[in-house]
Amino acid sequence: MKKKSSLTILGCNSSIPTNKHHHSTAQILEMKGFYFLIDCGEGTQIQLRRAKIKFNNIIHIFISHLHGDHFFGLIGLLSTFHLLGREKSLIIYGPKGLKEIINIHFKWSYTKLRYYITYIELYSEKKEKIMENDKIEIFSIPLKHRIYTNGFLFREKKSNRKLNIKEIKKIPSIRIIDYKDIKLGKDIKIENGEIIPNSKLTFDPPKILSYAFCSDTSYYIPIIEHIKNVDLLYHESTFLRIEENRAIKTGHSTARQAAYIAKKAKVKKLLLGHYSNRFPNIKEFEKEAKEIFSNTETSESLKIYYL
Repeated sequence: MKKKSSLTILGCNSSIPTNKHHHSTAQILEMKGFYFLIDCGEGTQIQLRRAKIKFNNIIHIFISHLHGDHFFGLIGLLSTFHLLGREKSLIIYGPKGLKEIINIHFKWSYTKLRYYITYIELYSEKKEKIMENDKIEIFSIPLKHRIYTNGFLFREKKSNRKLNIKEIKKIPSIRIIDYKDIKLGKDIKIENGEIIPNSKLTFDPPKILSYAFCSDTSYYIPIIEHIKNVDLLYHESTFLRIEENRAIKTGHSTARQAAYIAKKAKVKKLLLGHYSNRFPNIKEFEKEAKEIFSNTETSESLKIYYL
């Protein structure tokens, strides 16, 4: 059975600490055997410990923008990697300037890391493919905030078809060497000239899953074309409708606006987060959004959500 892709919320509030939710944005997306750290606000490494996520599993880190509640935990995490003797290389995707900030810290703390960091600096105002392998492709999503900001789209690639060994064994002339072609969806011609349809020899591959992360951003219609039909959308909801003017002024969204984005993009599920401390009851965000998009849930620290 295919292991489900999952999202672990490490922090889901906005900048100011609260005793109800871990402040600062950070998430771990587990997809196709990879662990992607998305944003790294203050205290992220503590939350990783609480979530029982092994540090060494993290190879790719994505930073949306250079406001502190999205990356102030990064230097601490990188330092801990060093102190634990990490040797595995790391890749960090983030806005231009992040590399300079990190290098200045380690320069003046006279720290020479035991491992190598590759920086993929982002500066494009257009959607770009920023990572790809044989299992996953990842895109930047330009957002609208007070400073240069990206969201990220994570999408699985189509898998090969699964062999129906029970049916294959009924046809002795099918050889093991034919299995590769069968997995690729090809029909098989056997010794007597008969064509065996692939559908008889295989099962459909698992459904392709996708996840879109959109934080921080104003209500921004252009992102809809980039996130259509995703299985799970995380969209910031810093404010409720009564503070819509403040949302516009600060470059954020309301829960209602996030729901409109989800509805227009026809996503499967909406996950809210980045709550302002002005609103102590986060279920008010969910209530407001559900008036527009019913399959909405408020994110909570250390909770796991499945795609």
